[in-house]
Amino acid sequence: MASAQLGNSTMPCPYASTTFAASLPFSGPSPKPHPNSNSNPKSLKSLDQKQIISLLQRSKHINQDFQYTHNPNVYLYTALIDGFVSSGNYLEAIQLYSRMLHESILPDNYLMASILKACGSQLALREGREVHSRALKLGFSSNRLVRLRIMELYGKCGELGDARRVFEEMPEDVVASTVMISSYSDQGLVEEAGAVFSRVRRKDTVCWTAMIDGFVRNEETNRALEAFRGMQGENVRPNEFTIVCVLSACSQLGALEIGRWVHSYMRKFEIELNLFVGNALINMYSRCGSIDEAQTVFDEMKDRDVITYNTMISGLSMNGKSRQAIELPTNVTFVGVLNACSHGGLVDFGFKIFHSMARDYRVEPQIEHYGCMVDLLGRVGRLEEAYDLIRTMKMTPDHIMLGTLLSACKMHKNLELGEQVAKELEDRGQADSGTYVLLSHVYASSGKWKEAAQVRAKMKEAGMQKEPGCSSIEVNNEIHEFLLGDLRHPQKERIYEKLEELNRLLRLEGYHPEKEVVLQDIEDGEKEWALAMHSERLAICYGLISTEPCTMIRVMKNLRVCYDCHSAIKLIAKITRRKIVVRDRNRFHYFENGACSCGDYW
Repeated sequence: MASAQLGNSTMPCPYASTTFAASLPFSGPSPKPHPNSNSNPKSLKSLDQKQIISLLQRSKHINQDFQYTHNPNVYLYTALIDGFVSSGNYLEAIQLYSRMLHESILPDNYLMASILKACGSQLALREGREVHSRALKLGFSSNRLVRLRIMELYGKCGELGDARRVFEEMPEDVVASTVMISSYSDQGLVEEAGAVFSRVRRKDTVCWTAMIDGFVRNEETNRALEAFRGMQGENVRPNEFTIVCVLSACSQLGALEIGRWVHSYMRKFEIELNLFVGNALINMYSRCGSIDEAQTVFDEMKDRDVITYNTMISGLSMNGKSRQAIELPTNVTFVGVLNACSHGGLVDFGFKIFHSMARDYRVEPQIEHYGCMVDLLGRVGRLEEAYDLIRTMKMTPDHIMLGTLLSACKMHKNLELGEQVAKELEDRGQADSGTYVLLSHVYASSGKWKEAAQVRAKMKEAGMQKEPGCSSIEVNNEIHEFLLGDLRHPQKERIYEKLEELNRLLRLEGYHPEKEVVLQDIEDGEKEWALAMHSERLAICYGLISTEPCTMIRVMKNLRVCYDCHSAIKLIAKITRRKIVVRDRNRFHYFENGACSCGDYW
């Protein structure tokens, strides 16, 4: 996953223009110390926080009501602000804190920590700095909880230098290290996070989980699994958050056996199958191609939410079970059902569902629902209808929708519409490397090599690079990754021997390489070899030489499988008498005895 891009010191305050905040600046009159301001905050336990939060969530005029309170003290302010923070109303908490300062009431360290959390969650860097400054003046900056919240504030706002300075001033503290690890991971600085992690002498569950989560969110999934193994080696018990992070890594890598082991670990140590964990398990099994196990988890779950149904529906559709997907309740999620219709080519039923949204369920279709319909029409070749649907929408199409249509133009070799869609993406400033790659494919499939070369040159001039194809296969609980023409694997000689053997057998079966999918204007022999070395074929060859006969081979690819590889793998499954499962960017392909579950429709 791409790391989240957070705010910085130059960002405008998200609430600076509000009348209340403007009229009650943090730098207002110097507060007079409340006689009990340094009392033990534990006295707040006499207040029922749940009742306070419930009251705050129901009240729309809390600030107006609060002004009628006579002589409010720091405890009342603290209870209300803490209630706002606990319920996620961070802006209201900051506004109420500003009001407290205006009333010349001095905060205590407990309130300081609470308001710093609000500033960090709201990415309110300017206000957070002022709270930090006040904490220094009042002598609260040495308080451990206040320091942790200051670190968290700067980390969330991307001010890692400031966060680091506070961290280095603190004594060794596993919680502080965990905050620093998460701060670096949030900004995509995995190596820096790892350096902090490696210096922690006694790592607890939360620290390990933060590092694993950082790896997963920054697409370092192999390292995430290595860290999880290290956690096991240190005899640190994972919690449900750790489990979800590891399952997410397994989902991305297609590491089914490791995912199964994690599931059995959950049973052994009686980790609850709650919504959080159950949804992650369904996603893992679905994305690893074991839809029956996903269904079993779905059936075992006592509670299900929209995410549960959406994940199950998406999993069924990805795994070629579109009709089963649409049998799940359609009033729970429409995107998943429409996506299932798209994968199954169910045009009429798709339109029936789409039109029923507003008519029967009073749900106004959003851009993601229109996107599913564009995908559905594009897959079956009704490109003009898809384009008309885009032009008649109430909202502006996004780059995902237009990219979907451009991909359909490539699939059905509609050069004219492909050029039109690509131009629209360029005019909107939404063209990326995928846009140019698809357009060059459209030209190449029409034999327009000069135009294809011009598109690639334009892409190069813009500093864009095509995402490299990468395929992985799990063998004996280890993940092996391959790129196009990869020579890094220790068994590369045996892999390429198997590849040459398969190429000979494929020709005997009547296989003819689809050389038009190779964009480069090179000799036919070079094109054939370029196709044969695609990453998924190398992964399959490794699977054939390293697993027992008749064993199912599972390969995960980050890009869409090309037509030539799709045709070749169908025959490889027939020749080797193997079941071969390939998950590409769009769906699962179950190859067996010369056929594919997608019906050559993906």
